[in-house]
Amino acid sequence: MPFGNQRVLPAIKQMKELEKLLASSYEYLVLLGGRIGALRPIVEFAERNGKKILLHADLIDGLKNDEYAAEFLCQQIRPAGLISTRVSVIQKTKQNGLISIQRMFVIDSDALDKSVELAVKTKPDFVEMLPGVMPHLIAEVRERTGVPVIAGGLIRSSREMEDAFAAGAAAITTSRQELWKPSFGRGGT
Repeated sequence: MPFGNQRVLPAIKQMKELEKLLASSYEYLVLLGGRIGALRPIVEFAERNGKKILLHADLIDGLKNDEYAAEFLCQQIRPAGLISTRVSVIQKTKQNGLISIQRMFVIDSDALDKSVELAVKTKPDFVEMLPGVMPHLIAEVRERTGVPVIAGGLIRSSREMEDAFAAGAAAITTSRQELWKPSFGRGGT
């Protein structure tokens, strides 16, 4: 398993959500942005409590989303990994030895083809496919890229989670707290 035995990656936006997850056995958490000045204390707080942060680089307030920002995040903030739609961020993340997750929005066939082409070129550790409620595309993206797929976006029920896993998703990301239950994620509270 890519994240140990953890198949659900809780996506958090606020410190109180992080605090809620401290008692859980989830090791990896996705931080959906935040203010640049608050990131290092959040990552350090998480680490002191046995958690690893996967930081969504595209959603950080006060930081341009380019390779220089990625270098800063990798070397100064030091999360477990970065999530981004940008190739330069993925490449810099890989160079710094962090987990690289290339986010792709599958809104039509052209977007799918371009995203797959980029993933084949950059070879991230994972591709996060949004929306994650299209099992047939999860399997296709995994097959075409040769990269494990994380399903995210619009997953609203345990049934949709099961469908994503059945299609070959390595994990799912979700901000829906009702889906952070231990029976879903094998590593919850």
